[in-house]
Amino acid sequence: MNRTQHILPSGLVFAVGVWVTWISYTQAPAEAFLFPRLIATVFLVLAGWTFAKALMGKSKVGTGLSRSMMLNILPGLAVMGIYVFWAAKAFGFYTATIVAFFVLLSLYDPASHRDARVWVKRAVITAGFITVMYALFALLLKVYTPREILF
Repeated sequence: MNRTQHILPSGLVFAVGVWVTWISYTQAPAEAFLFPRLIATVFLVLAGWTFAKALMGKSKVGTGLSRSMMLNILPGLAVMGIYVFWAAKAFGFYTATIVAFFVLLSLYDPASHRDARVWVKRAVITAGFITVMYALFALLLKVYTPREILF
């Protein structure tokens, strides 16, 4: 595996980290972005560390992404791109999260798509996930939740 295969992905992740951190520090109201600022800063530090290791040639782990791996990842990337750039604003945070999580679970769950019990299981897992997310962020951490909670 050549050095570029380490530098390019880590550089892209670092660039995303810079962008997300910049957004979290420039938005108002400041108290609504306290938790995202903390997470973004940690993300940026770790991404910078990984990028620096790749630039110095000290990141020689793994075999890279094969074509088949990338084809397996692409549907999930498409769903998450739609979620982040359109659905969360159009449908509300929690509604879009429910749909995106259910779609991702359905895409990557190896269980049969013809069995009704499996669909019920996916719905229950999705409901549990959303419940935990809401309890964690809104109730426990008291993080600012988007105004459009369900709509």
